[in-house]
Amino acid sequence: MRETTTSATEARLAGNRVATIGILAVVAILGVAAVLLFLNLPDANAFNARVERIFVENDLTSEAEIKLLEILAQSGTAFSDTLTSYRVVIFVLMLFAAGLLVAALVFVLTIIALNRRMGEIERAGIQVNSLIISRADRAVYLNNMEFTLTEAAIETLAVLAEARMDDDVLTGAEIEAVISGRLAADCDEAAGATRIKRLRDALGNQLMSELLVRTIARRGYMLSIDKDVIRMV
Repeated sequence: MRETTTSATEARLAGNRVATIGILAVVAILGVAAVLLFLNLPDANAFNARVERIFVENDLTSEAEIKLLEILAQSGTAFSDTLTSYRVVIFVLMLFAAGLLVAALVFVLTIIALNRRMGEIERAGIQVNSLIISRADRAVYLNNMEFTLTEAAIETLAVLAEARMDDDVLTGAEIEAVISGRLAADCDEAAGATRIKRLRDALGNQLMSELLVRTIARRGYMLSIDKDVIRMV
């Protein structure tokens, strides 16, 4: 039991490490992409610098030429402001993309963890802390969940519970023999299998019923729970 707990703890820690590394990788990749993008954007003052260079290198004295340079300078300022706003927009989009990628990674890891957990449940069986069978009330109390069953389903479950307390595995013919009072040799295997199917149908939840009433290949049927939790009233 301790080995199972240690394994589950190690698996959880490994999953946390993978999630942390994945999130850091996503943030790092987007950070590098953002840095490269901002470095390759043109300088916001490049246009103004070129206008200033034209003014210095050329002897512009006429009013029309000066007016043209003023217009060019104003255009450069407008270009600089537009490029600055683009930088802000790109920065916000990069943050939004980072948030979406991190959320997607977390969701994917969560789904993987849930699927792994479901696989562990399927392999280990359902965890039952209490199973109370009341023949008089035709009721079953499974982990404080109440199920009202038919008379035939209660009898089948009671037979399986008694067999589990004796560590026995019953075939379909043996189940039918115990309930009907006949010899197992005179009973049909299919009759017991039908009782098991009806019991599972009565329990309702397919996953729970399949794991609670386990089919052992070439041997028969048994309850996959600890015999110490079974009570008959």
